[in-house]
Amino acid sequence: MSVRVGVLGATGAVGQRCIQLLDGHPEFELAAVTASEDSAGSSYSEAAKWRVDAPIPDAVADLTVRATDPAEVPDDVDLLFSSLPSGVASEVEPDFAEEGYVLSSNSSNDRMADDVPLVIPEINPGHLDLLEVQRDERGWDGAVVKNPNCSTITMVPTLSALDQFGLERVHVSTLQAVSGAGYSGVSSMEIIDNVIPHIGGEEEKMETESRKLLGSFDGAELSRHDAEVSASCNRVPTIDGHLENVWAELDADPSEAEIEAAFRAVESLDLPSSPDQLIEVFEDPSRPQPRLDRTLGGGMSVAAGGVQTTPAGIQYNCLAHNTIRGAAGAAVLNGELLQSEGWI
Repeated sequence: MSVRVGVLGATGAVGQRCIQLLDGHPEFELAAVTASEDSAGSSYSEAAKWRVDAPIPDAVADLTVRATDPAEVPDDVDLLFSSLPSGVASEVEPDFAEEGYVLSSNSSNDRMADDVPLVIPEINPGHLDLLEVQRDERGWDGAVVKNPNCSTITMVPTLSALDQFGLERVHVSTLQAVSGAGYSGVSSMEIIDNVIPHIGGEEEKMETESRKLLGSFDGAELSRHDAEVSASCNRVPTIDGHLENVWAELDADPSEAEIEAAFRAVESLDLPSSPDQLIEVFEDPSRPQPRLDRTLGGGMSVAAGGVQTTPAGIQYNCLAHNTIRGAAGAAVLNGELLQSEGWI
């Protein structure tokens, strides 16, 4: 039996990608889409300026857009995917959780809250148990789970693989695609023939979210990993795919072959959106590249390459599709994990 789901903020860039990924989903039936008051009452095809690289699904085109209010969403919808702006999400997500809805949210608000699980299903699925703490403390019948920032989610699977060698310190420099800023986030006059060496709030997200994701949960409290993480985030003129240059200092001294083997050994999951291989490793030092490798595993794999040992530690590059693995796909995968673990 399919789980009836809805998408909050369905007309935005991440919401549209979520709609695309839910089309034909084997477990989820899309039953509700919400947007701003200005769009409420219109059909989805009228309200959404569709920009995804696939046709708008027939099943959603004629759905009536609802206001983003718990009173407007049918009671038989069990799971909501939230792609709301963080300012809006911080106001309305608690209202939905109070009314008993379970939310898998891509919005950045509350990612670092002590009682909100921040989850990459292949890396820290056990953090979902924090929902018991969340419900006890907040008195919710529903729940809120977050996926991390699109740049964080690219790097953390590789850091998880390295943790067996004693992860001590991480430095990362990102080359992030313009789609990460939304359709109108960076003007063509800013980005063509240019690189912007600052993305507001991005560095802090990478530095704090990574340590939470790699931390441990003892059933009552989540402790963050003690590795030091520093980030420099840059916007570059690619459309999709965040490429990251990572330097990691380890307690042990693994070989390049051992590092590559550790990357390949990170297991995927048996969920509908899971890729066959979570981390794809390239021997060619010129890979991964955004245009060539962002759609590996249907956009849900992380690509790694250029592994080198240096006197200061190890260096490598990693890449993921920022609106699929890094946003909408991550939220859908978290929803699948919630379903498989019995939270819905």
